[in-house]
Amino acid sequence: MRGYLNKSEIRTYAIFALILLPITALCYKGELSIGTLTPFPLIIILFLMLFGSFIEIPIADIRTRKNEQLFKFAPLIEDIYSVPLVKELNMGKERVFNTTVTVNMGGFIIPIITIIYLLFTNPFVTALEVMLIIIAAATILSEMVNGVGIIVPEYIGIIAIPFALITTPQEAATITFIAGIGGILIGVIASAITFNKEKNGSAYINIGGAGSFKAIYATALLASLISYFI
Repeated sequence: MRGYLNKSEIRTYAIFALILLPITALCYKGELSIGTLTPFPLIIILFLMLFGSFIEIPIADIRTRKNEQLFKFAPLIEDIYSVPLVKELNMGKERVFNTTVTVNMGGFIIPIITIIYLLFTNPFVTALEVMLIIIAAATILSEMVNGVGIIVPEYIGIIAIPFALITTPQEAATITFIAGIGGILIGVIASAITFNKEKNGSAYINIGGAGSFKAIYATALLASLISYFI
C-alpha cells in the first residue's frame, strides 16, 4: 500500500466493513447475486477487493514534473489524501519524479477478472453501451492531483444505476457492476495516459488504488445491494 491510514481513511474502511456485514448475511441467505456470480463467490470477491486494496503491483516507470507548489502544500495534501508526499518529494531528482505506475489488486486486478468472467458467461451488450457513458464521465470528471495521482469522484459509479434500470432493469445489478467499475477504470487509465507530464506529476500513479478505489468499491457494494430488489 502506498499511503497510510489516517482518521478519514479508517472511517471509510470502517463504513465499508459495516456495509459488508448485512451483505454477508444476505449472501448467506442466498438473496444476493450478480449475473452468474452466486452469493458465496460474490461475498468472497467483495472481501478480496477490500483486503486487496492494500496491495499495489508496479507495471511501469515514467518521469513526471515536481510542481513547485507541492513543496509548499505537501503537508496539507498528505493529510487530505493519505499519501506520504513529504517523503516522496525528497526522493529522486529535485524537480522530477521517477514515477511508478501501479495497478491495485483490490481495485483493478480482482474487479477486471470478475468483469471479464461476467461478460464471458453472460454477454451484456447493454453493459458495454452504459460503460461508454461512464468512461466519458470518468475521463471528464477525473483530475490529476499533483503529488497524489488520478482522482475520480467517489460517487461516479452511481451514474450507471439509472441507465441500467432504464435499459435492462432485470439485470441492473450486473450492468451496474460491469459498466460502473469498468468505466471508472478505463477512464482512470485514459487520464493517466493523457495528463501533461511536463507540468504535473506524482511519485506514484495508482490505477484502482489511491484516488479511485473508493469509487470502485462503492459501486461494487451498490451493485450487490441492487440485486436484492430484482
